Order: sequence, then C-alpha cells, then structure tokens
Amino acid sequence: MGKTPAQRAAKHGDNAVAPPHTAKMTTPSSGQQPKSNANLILVAAVATTLFMFFYLHLLVLDQMTQLSGGMAMPDSLVGGYSMQYLADLRSVMDADALGQLSYVHKTAGTIFPLIFGFTWLLIIGLNARGRVKRWILWAAPILFVIVDLWENVAIDAALGTDTLTSADATLASSLTIARWVLFALSLLASLIAVFGRRRPAAPVRES
Repeated sequence: MGKTPAQRAAKHGDNAVAPPHTAKMTTPSSGQQPKSNANLILVAAVATTLFMFFYLHLLVLDQMTQLSGGMAMPDSLVGGYSMQYLADLRSVMDADALGQLSYVHKTAGTIFPLIFGFTWLLIIGLNARGRVKRWILWAAPILFVIVDLWENVAIDAALGTDTLTSADATLASSLTIARWVLFALSLLASLIAVFGRRRPAAPVRES
C-alpha cells in the first residue's frame, strides 16, 4: 500500500509532501482569431481583385477589339489618346458595339475598381502603422476608385455624343492617364505599408 503524506514526510522530509507539478494547459490568445479571420478575408479579396483585373483588361476589353476593327479600347491605353483616336474609334464602332462597351463599364468596369479599392484599403489598414501614414497611403486607392468610375462615364459620353469635342476627348484621356497613374501609386502604397512596418528594436546587450 502507498504511504500517507505524513509517513513520507517523516521519512524524506518536507519535500516529500510537495504537490506534484501539474501541466498547465495553454489556450491560444483570443487576439489570434480575429487576425486569422482578417487574413482569410484579405487573401480572398486579393484573389478576387486579381481575377477581376485579368477578366476586365485581358479578356473583356481585348475581345472588344473584335468590334472595333482591332482598335484598342480607350481604357487600355496607359498613355492616353487623342481626339482623332476617339473619332476613328467612333467611326468603326456601331451603336451595338458602343452599347456593349457601355455595358462593360457598368458591370465589370464598375465592380473591379470597387473591389480593388476595398482590398487595397484593407491591405494598408492591416499593415500601416500610425493614423497619418495610413490615411496618406489610403489616398491613392480612394482616388483610383473615383477616377476609374468617372473615366467610364467620360468615355461613354465622348463616344456616344452626337458631336465629339476636344474638351470631351481631353477629359476622357486625362482620366485614363490619371487612372493608370493612381493604380501604380496604389500598388506602391501597399508595398510601403507591408514592407515599411517598424520592426522592434533589438535588445541592447549589457557588457
């Protein structure tokens, strides 16, 4: 039979009655769950954004060239375009083709900038440190969404108007250039947010 604590204490001293060490069960920090959920949302948002970018620019707008005699859609021209280019595009696209481009602008052309803006705001918000820095980096994707949606309207108006004017062409071309510049700045802002986070200072070793 096992000895009682009093008998063990008499034989081995006070150390014999010390309670055995019990393993402590640790539970994951409650802060890890929200962070994990945010990362899952971010991954899904990035994947959706990439899909919509390639779908809009490399599939839909590229297929539209079949209705324009091979001429690229204004949205795809990073360096902008002239009034003559829009006039030539108008001359080779009939009403059905222009209606199809307008439909693209109202569907994929609207969904993409909204999803891109949400995703990039999320990337920057989760990684940028400091409110001021966060808002500075947020400026590019916010402006991109505004300019992209405005560009859709400006292109449809320029191509659908009875008389194309230089003001219509200049506005549409300027918005297209600004859209691509803001797109590049948004990508840069996300890189700054992700890779520009402050790292904790290394501990100073005492001599």
